[in-house]
Amino acid sequence: MAPNPDIMQAVERLDYRVTVGDVASQAGLNVNFAQQGLLALASDAGGHLQVAESGEVVYLFPQNFRTVLRRKYLQLQLQEWWGKVWKILFYLIRISFGIVLVASIALILVTIVIIVTAANSSRDGDDRQDSGGGAIFMPNVWLGPDFFWFFSPNYYDRPRQYSRARYDDKPKMNFLEATFSFLFGDGNPNADLEERRWQAIGTVIRNQRGAVVAEQLAPYLDHLGQGYSREYEEYMLPVLSRFNGQPEVSPDGDIVYHFPELQATAAQTRPKPVAAYFQEFPWRFSQASSGQLTVAAALGGVNLVGALVLGKLLADGSAAIALGGLVAFVQSIYWVLLGYGSAFLALPLVRYFWIQWRNGKIATRNAARQEEAMQLNQAEAKLRDKIAYAQQFALETVIGTDDLAYTTEHDLLEQDVEQASKIDAEWQRRLQGYN
Repeated sequence: MAPNPDIMQAVERLDYRVTVGDVASQAGLNVNFAQQGLLALASDAGGHLQVAESGEVVYLFPQNFRTVLRRKYLQLQLQEWWGKVWKILFYLIRISFGIVLVASIALILVTIVIIVTAANSSRDGDDRQDSGGGAIFMPNVWLGPDFFWFFSPNYYDRPRQYSRARYDDKPKMNFLEATFSFLFGDGNPNADLEERRWQAIGTVIRNQRGAVVAEQLAPYLDHLGQGYSREYEEYMLPVLSRFNGQPEVSPDGDIVYHFPELQATAAQTRPKPVAAYFQEFPWRFSQASSGQLTVAAALGGVNLVGALVLGKLLADGSAAIALGGLVAFVQSIYWVLLGYGSAFLALPLVRYFWIQWRNGKIATRNAARQEEAMQLNQAEAKLRDKIAYAQQFALETVIGTDDLAYTTEHDLLEQDVEQASKIDAEWQRRLQGYN
């Protein structure tokens, strides 16, 4: 079983000495899952257990534990290798759509030129037979001096006198990347939604020293329910399950919650900043610049119009049969070219309206959580009394190295001798005090 990457990252962020509560709140993980993961990681990476006299356990890891794991686990090595390879593959996939667009436009234009040139040559031949001579007409297809230049990686370093768009800074994407972004966007901005949510909830609980009321966590939750379920705070059940919380009932019949597993920490820390309420990020159509999007849309239009014009020229099929070669090949894949040209413009249009609908839902949920935060800030006397009662269960146990009863770092006999020395030193200090 390969170690959990979230637990490894949490251990590194917490300076390699952690409790189960530290990791669970830092990574937003289930307490029992965090405990099992820490035990497995300590076993595999040569970590040590430090047991306090109170019975709390601290996990100490070497700073090179990733190197130790890498040597031990082929699976971990393969995951790191595949992560590097996938970055390259995904980049090639991203730029492939822009390359296909350019190739489609070039193929369509060249085919149109060949068909038109052949048709004009045929007419000129007929005219020469009638009139005894004449010049061959060559169509003047002008693509502009900069048509192919903007596919260069250095395109965005050039002056842009011809563009109405403002380019104050060099775009983060090149043209090929911007084409993919125009088609498919730049990924889900809330891909780590639940991870961020549970990290925020864990931070709030730790900042309150392990004792909270439901109203303090409501700004970070969805689906609070109505009526009976809202009144009895059923929305707190996932939080209690994840962090091993315990409900307590006040003399007034209010319910408060405390989380013993999150009250032990390996190091004293200040309360961490956390947003007043949990926010989902709105979807963006694209992170490409407006100029890049305009160019991508314009080329998509050129591609579609070119495909329609080519369809007219290939309508009877005689031209392709007579000319053969490239023209015949293009006719065989014509519907692919037309389909790609249509989808290139239709997909972003559909995605635009989908994003507007999705962002409306996100705004509604954000507004609901913000309302919960505002009610908490304007707490009435009853809620303030409830929070005060919860603070009776607030506790933070910092397990320092002086509080240890046992550690796997040293031999047990050495620890017994060290413990006896501490006891003897304490008695000597007390005797000196009496004298």
